Amino acid sequence: MLEIFTGKNKKIRKLISSGAIIVDVRSKTEFAGGHLRNSINIPLDSLPKHIGDLDKNKPVITCCASGMRSGSAKRMLKAQGFEVVNGGGWMSLQKFEV
Repeated sequence: MLEIFTGKNKKIRKLISSGAIIVDVRSKTEFAGGHLRNSINIPLDSLPKHIGDLDKNKPVITCCASGMRSGSAKRMLKAQGFEVVNGGGWMSLQKFEV
């Protein structure tokens, strides 16, 4: 299990260094209470309306509070042809900030 987690960390680090878009799918209120410096906030319930605003040529890392909503967002984006990784909780991604 540790190898999988380590592999995911390496993938996230590589995606961030290559210019991935970090999409935080928490509510606007949650986002205002704290978020990653370079993330954009698209609440999960409004994601279908804003998928066209995202660049399909850039990988996407989804995040939320715990990883549940970001998992749903990952499935939505993947179905639309995005390269996407569920980053889980936004606080766990802080170690990757540049």
